[in-house]
Amino acid sequence: MALGLRLTHDNAEATASGIYGLIVGAAVLVASHPKTAVAGVVAEVVTLTIYWLAERYSRIVAERIHEGHRPTWHTVRKQLTTGWEMITATALPLLVLVGARLAGAKLGTAEILSLGCTTLLLCLSGWRMGANGRLTPLERAVSTLVAGMFGVALVALKTSLH
Repeated sequence: MALGLRLTHDNAEATASGIYGLIVGAAVLVASHPKTAVAGVVAEVVTLTIYWLAERYSRIVAERIHEGHRPTWHTVRKQLTTGWEMITATALPLLVLVGARLAGAKLGTAEILSLGCTTLLLCLSGWRMGANGRLTPLERAVSTLVAGMFGVALVALKTSLH
């Protein structure tokens, strides 16, 4: 896809990280009240980076708890080199935010367009889940609607807060 955008990744964990990143990134955009598009991008990227670090740290600690020994360097390296999809999946919505603002849209409008982009990506992810005949057309439609409802709920929240 364009801009290297991928809805599915090498494994289920990476795909889940991307979907989670889209939802958390949109929630940050909803909850923050940036004065500029750049401030919104920084808030989202910094927040997602903290979430990524917390997730990686929790996995390392959980291994220590459950395995009863210090994690190996291999485990630490693996944790610190995976899960980036949580951050990178938000690239297109953030580009929409900045692009809309540069095109002259008001910040609030640019935020709604970015959230709309996120909603579309979530819907596409829900649809993609049933690819290759894994789901019936009705199940794919339900999957698409469920995924999209996360975005719709965040758009509704954003518009009700402002």
